[in-house]
Amino acid sequence: METPAVRQVTDSRVLAAMAHPLRRRLMDVLKVHGPSTVGLLAERTDQAPANVSHHLKVLAAADLVTEAPELARDRRERWWRLVTRGLRWSNTDFDADPAARAVADAATSLNLDRHVALARAWHAADEAEQASWRDAAFSTDHWLRLTPEELAELSREMIGILSRWANRDLPDDDAERRPVFVFVHGVPARP
Repeated sequence: METPAVRQVTDSRVLAAMAHPLRRRLMDVLKVHGPSTVGLLAERTDQAPANVSHHLKVLAAADLVTEAPELARDRRERWWRLVTRGLRWSNTDFDADPAARAVADAATSLNLDRHVALARAWHAADEAEQASWRDAAFSTDHWLRLTPEELAELSREMIGILSRWANRDLPDDDAERRPVFVFVHGVPARP
C-alpha cells in the first residue's frame, strides 16, 4: 500500500496530536524506516514500548498513523505505518478560533524546534562521525526580494526538487545511504 505524499491539515486536533516531541519523532522514524512494530520504534527512539504504544494510539486517533496488519507474522505482532508521508497546514486556517490558532502556532513552533535540533545535533557530533560527510553537509541562506507570488513559486520549485530526491529509485550500487535531513524555510523577515 503506497502512502500518500502530503495531507493538508485543517483540524486543530490533528495538529495537537502531532505537536508533541516524541510523536513528531515517531512520525519521522516511520517516514525514514517505513512500517515498524512498537518494539522497533522503541529501539529507534530509546523509549519504553508502553510509552511508544500510548503515543501511537494518540497518533492513530488523529488519523496520522494506522495499523498495518498485513505485515504481522501472528496476531500478537502489531505493525504501524504513516497515513501520509507529510503534513501541511497554514496557521491562517485557524484564525477564526483563538484556541485552534494557539494549537497551530504551537505545532509550527515544535516543527521549527525539531528542525533546528536536528541541525544542532549534526554540528555537535564528533569529528569521526562528521568526517565522511564534511564536504557534503551544507547550510546556506540568501536574502531575496520577492512578491508573495514569487515566494510561492520558489516554494513549489524547492518542494519539487526535494520530492524528486525523496521519491527517486535508489541505485543498486552497494553504497551506504544514511538518512539525511534537509529543511528549507522561506519567510518574509527583516535583517
